[in-house]
Amino acid sequence: MHEAQQQTETPITIAAVERDTGLSKDTLRVWERRYGFPRPGRDANGERIYPSAQMDKLRLIARLLNAGHRPGQVVPLEALELQQLVQGAALQSSRSSPFEDDLRVCLDLIKSHDLQQLRRWMGQASLRLGLARFVIELVSPLNTLIGEAWMRSEIQIYEEHMYTECVTSVLRIAINSIPESSGPEQPRVLLTTFSQEPHGLGLLMAETLLTLEGCRCISLGVQTPTSDIVMAATVNRSDIVALSFSASFKTHRVFRSLQELREQLPPGIRIWAGGGNPALRRLSMSGLDLVPGLEQIKPMLAQWRAEHATQTPGSA
Repeated sequence: MHEAQQQTETPITIAAVERDTGLSKDTLRVWERRYGFPRPGRDANGERIYPSAQMDKLRLIARLLNAGHRPGQVVPLEALELQQLVQGAALQSSRSSPFEDDLRVCLDLIKSHDLQQLRRWMGQASLRLGLARFVIELVSPLNTLIGEAWMRSEIQIYEEHMYTECVTSVLRIAINSIPESSGPEQPRVLLTTFSQEPHGLGLLMAETLLTLEGCRCISLGVQTPTSDIVMAATVNRSDIVALSFSASFKTHRVFRSLQELREQLPPGIRIWAGGGNPALRRLSMSGLDLVPGLEQIKPMLAQWRAEHATQTPGSA
């Protein structure tokens, strides 16, 4: 019966699996040999195709890898065991937040589709908490909670998009209301993502915190070709190029993309890279600073300013 059910499903190509989960084709093939999972079929051209149940399991595995688990710990597990791990991680994340009730209120508003009330609630929360705490202590864990809810099919893609648009609207309004800082120690920061990275919420959250700290931010949005990043950084006399990498960005491209950018940028421009992509934890490159979390932006800026002051003692 299980075989008959799989035959009625629309098969999913390996390219679609890679695009949806962020797991590279090479990774999927290695797991197939090493762990016996996934177990793809073949189409008429001999290409790998996957039933939806395996795609669901791969989404869970990708989520757990992003949370720090190793492949050998999670790939051999059954779907139910993976689901329990994901649910446990989500519950622990929400309980560790001092704003557990706020997280639940926001999730309920998303499920009720009350876009106006959701935007109003977020605006009020940003005023109540202050912008920095709103971003770090509320929006950041909320992103995780919503991602886990989507993995459990508790919310749909369009509901996640509604949430993203609300946060984007609130943060854009907040950024525009921050007074411009002056002084010689205000770095110019160019913010964007590489061509194959369409997710920009993390980048906007970083821009909010950077602006609060007095940086002069130039945002190019998402999916900018490397050559354009280099030109924009040069024209704007940027001190830092800040890049965001979500879990969906192909892990094998992270180092190559950053290396290519580093080779083309003037040596005096630093690269800051952050986000949820697991490849970032393994990176080491001259002229590259990893941003392990949004809360690290402030101390990293303090270090940049200290270094800049010692390099240009007579600039004032």
